[in-house]
Amino acid sequence: MSVLPPAATGWFARFATWTAEAAGSPAAFVLACSVIMAWGISGPLFGFSDTWQLVVNTGTTIVTFLMVFTIQATQNRQEAAMHRKIDELIHAIPQAHDELAGIERKEGA
Repeated sequence: MSVLPPAATGWFARFATWTAEAAGSPAAFVLACSVIMAWGISGPLFGFSDTWQLVVNTGTTIVTFLMVFTIQATQNRQEAAMHRKIDELIHAIPQAHDELAGIERKEGA
């Protein structure tokens, strides 16, 4: 279970986080396998037609396209949170060299 940072309270942030977590669950994997198995089993019923093939190709393409954006949004937020935490640790340790803190935001990094 993840905890969203305060900046991630928008509807898309919540949706992307929920989607990424749901898509990575064992239940999602079983569901995906079940759908593909049902599609494969239904092949003889539809004579392995072009339409039958187009259904799975279109469905998987749409799901993949949308998942790229939602998972990327979640990863971007998690990466930004990790950088902020590491920067805070660097600044909190007196003997640490802080010239690399925040380097991901600096030009030419």
